[in-house]
Amino acid sequence: MGILDFTAVELAEKIKSKEVSVREAVDAVLEQIDKTEENYNCYVTVDREGAIKKAEEVQKKIDAGEIDGPLAGVPVAIKDNMCTEGLLTTCSSKILGNFIPTFSSEAVLNLEKAGAVIIGKTNMDEFAMGSTTETSAYGVTRNPRNPEHVPGGSSGGSAAAVAANECFYALGSDTGGSIRQPAGYCGVVGMKPTYSTVSRYGLIAYGSSLDQIGPLSKDVRDCATILEVIASHDPKDSTSVKRDDTDFTSALVEDVKGMKIGIPKDYLGEGLDPEVRDAVLKAAEVLKDKGAIIEEFDLGLVEYAIPAYYTIAAAEASSNLERFDGIKYGYRTEEFTDLHNMYKKTRSEGFGPEVKRRIMLGSFVLSSGYYDAYYLKALRVKALIKKAFDDAFAKYDVILGPVAPTTAPKLGESLSDPIKMYLGDIYTISLNLAGLPGICLPCGEDSNGLPIGLQLIGDCFKEKNIIRAAFTYEQSVK
Repeated sequence: MGILDFTAVELAEKIKSKEVSVREAVDAVLEQIDKTEENYNCYVTVDREGAIKKAEEVQKKIDAGEIDGPLAGVPVAIKDNMCTEGLLTTCSSKILGNFIPTFSSEAVLNLEKAGAVIIGKTNMDEFAMGSTTETSAYGVTRNPRNPEHVPGGSSGGSAAAVAANECFYALGSDTGGSIRQPAGYCGVVGMKPTYSTVSRYGLIAYGSSLDQIGPLSKDVRDCATILEVIASHDPKDSTSVKRDDTDFTSALVEDVKGMKIGIPKDYLGEGLDPEVRDAVLKAAEVLKDKGAIIEEFDLGLVEYAIPAYYTIAAAEASSNLERFDGIKYGYRTEEFTDLHNMYKKTRSEGFGPEVKRRIMLGSFVLSSGYYDAYYLKALRVKALIKKAFDDAFAKYDVILGPVAPTTAPKLGESLSDPIKMYLGDIYTISLNLAGLPGICLPCGEDSNGLPIGLQLIGDCFKEKNIIRAAFTYEQSVK
């Protein structure tokens, strides 16, 4: 077994027992990046010198007994919308092409405290707007399972890097499914925790009421371990919650006896690929054989989730992205006549078409005369969706369904039809609207050998239920 075959937790144990050094782990990843990065384009920035230097520092601390956590010495990749002190952070946009932050995001600091070694920053859809990692200013990322297909998005670079062994695990952000959907497309594990569990400080905002950082990993054990490390109360994030139940690894138990699992009929209807449907229902049968009680039920409001989500997300994006104006940092146009002309030209040249589309949509729904008709109505729908999930969780411990209607589409297919791309988020966005946790893990392949993702949804702050169900399923099909 080579170093790259280990999971993050296994590698940390090998480092602790001195079978592998931190430098050897970093070198193995850098070598893999040299070998495969040209094909996949997972990274915007690879920090070779920084990673090697950090490897030596971490090794000394491990040897001195100063760090002995379950991720000490393990190389990680960070999505390029999380600030990293002294390391280029671009959001895969031309407008931040020269932005080097003076501080690190809280989630990154938590990883560094635990002895993680940052390899680099992963490619993504520009400002996290997209579902395919094709809107990046740094070129498309390809799916390691089949390079003619997309890796999903917006955390496609992170998911692809894990799938291609170009890191042992990665951080992504999820505003409407941006961790879970690429995890499904690339055949890895991805999790969006309950909103407010991981600090958003230092995460460059897209939709502030929807964004949440989470892990992408090789298996469920890694996923729970990473989440345990990055979850923390942070006074710098006003939405951060103090929790005393973040021992997520305690849920790594192979036992779902008596667990009630609901499957929304709305998730199995029109638009769902038959191969995806069969794989998801087969996964439900595995859990049923392990003692879970499986029922189908009506969730309702599913068809309203997409318009509500895109209205709210675009409104928040238009507000969040007004700070990128060429004044304090980032790209500034070369030639301009006055201040307003400079704003206009900087933003026209710096933002890509998908970002401009969403800023314009957001500005429209917030404008006088349309605010009540669109934005307020979307907020009411959001509240109704939350209530529908509350009613469902009064009966069920976990909700089970697909992560996306199809497997990974071919490169170029989605960008030609943005509405079709938006509809690809139908099973993921409700969780962001309701602030719920969700995990995606592989549950088979379609006839073309592309991975199919299974999504397990929990009630607020009930990550342990979905980790337990996911771990049981994973162990059962190993």
